[in-house]
Amino acid sequence: MESLLISSVKTPIGRLSVISKEDILLAAGFGEPSRLKSGLAEQDRKLGFKTVRNISGITDLISDYFSGDLLALEKISERQIGGEFSQRAWRAMRRTKAGKTISYSQLAAKAGSPNAVRAAGSACANNLIAIVVPCHRIVKTGGALGNYAYGLKAKDWLLRHEGALQ
Repeated sequence: MESLLISSVKTPIGRLSVISKEDILLAAGFGEPSRLKSGLAEQDRKLGFKTVRNISGITDLISDYFSGDLLALEKISERQIGGEFSQRAWRAMRRTKAGKTISYSQLAAKAGSPNAVRAAGSACANNLIAIVVPCHRIVKTGGALGNYAYGLKAKDWLLRHEGALQ
């Protein structure tokens, strides 16, 4: 049985911890990986963890994104546990291109439930794969940033990096 891989990437807004099962990204977040570990599926956590310097096909692409290749994250395969609506919302987030933002209500509509705006916000809050499943691209109606698990300074930086904010 193969262990899950843990690595980290130095970024302009802090260290991004990443956890993968082979070449499938399971979690990514700023700071220590302990919060990420607890959000994983139990069958994945049972595999154990091995810290590595790089995760082939993942950490280099994340570095490329922070170096200016805004399309690099689209090449990363990922999966996370969550209900049907969250899965649809996360797919809709991935279809939101770098440099663009959508509102929570637009996200709800794109996920197939236009009235589920609060559920769209919950999908963002429960997203375990920061930047790759780009919940930072979801903003309030009218353009206010809304919330972000890693702070509004990080969300602002990411949106400016992508050209969504001037």
